[in-house]
Amino acid sequence: MTETPAFRRQFATENDQETLGLILDYAKRYMLNDRGAEKDARALQAGYAIRCGESTKFHFDAIIEWKLEAFLFLRPERNFNRNTDEEIADALRLAASAKTACAAIAVLCGLIGVRVPVASALLTAIFPEKYTVIDKLALHALGVETSDVTIDLYLAYLGFCQKLAGHYHVELRTFDRALWQWSDEQRKARRRAPGN
Repeated sequence: MTETPAFRRQFATENDQETLGLILDYAKRYMLNDRGAEKDARALQAGYAIRCGESTKFHFDAIIEWKLEAFLFLRPERNFNRNTDEEIADALRLAASAKTACAAIAVLCGLIGVRVPVASALLTAIFPEKYTVIDKLALHALGVETSDVTIDLYLAYLGFCQKLAGHYHVELRTFDRALWQWSDEQRKARRRAPGN
């Protein structure tokens, strides 16, 4: 087992109210950025349908598209399409009924083409109050730079995000949107910086 990195909020201040304001502001910008609210709504509708027993490839694909939108030009759907409809439905049902986050992530990672970040997006869409999406941008907002996203790392990340969302009295999904938006804005600012 590898050592879990130390998570450090990159946009926190000494004042909880100020930090809460930043979280809410970044989350709001996420929702306005590139039709974020519309895209989130589609993924969350698909997740809700899965939660209600409609464990179909159609809903699976809607969440995959949401998670991998920026990478669709790489045609990742080729790998996902190697899973049968029955395998997808079975994995979604098992993940939705899993008693632990570890089991839910592990069963989804059993599908071809699904790694921890995609599994986290599937679970977030199904249970946005329990899970959050892990990716390079969100990790960057917590001071972690890695491309090796393991189940252990996800479980530590999830616990950290749940704790902070609870501390600031925001929904886990709101906190996730804020992390992603902060990191996305930092990335874009670096690209615009002189010399880049």
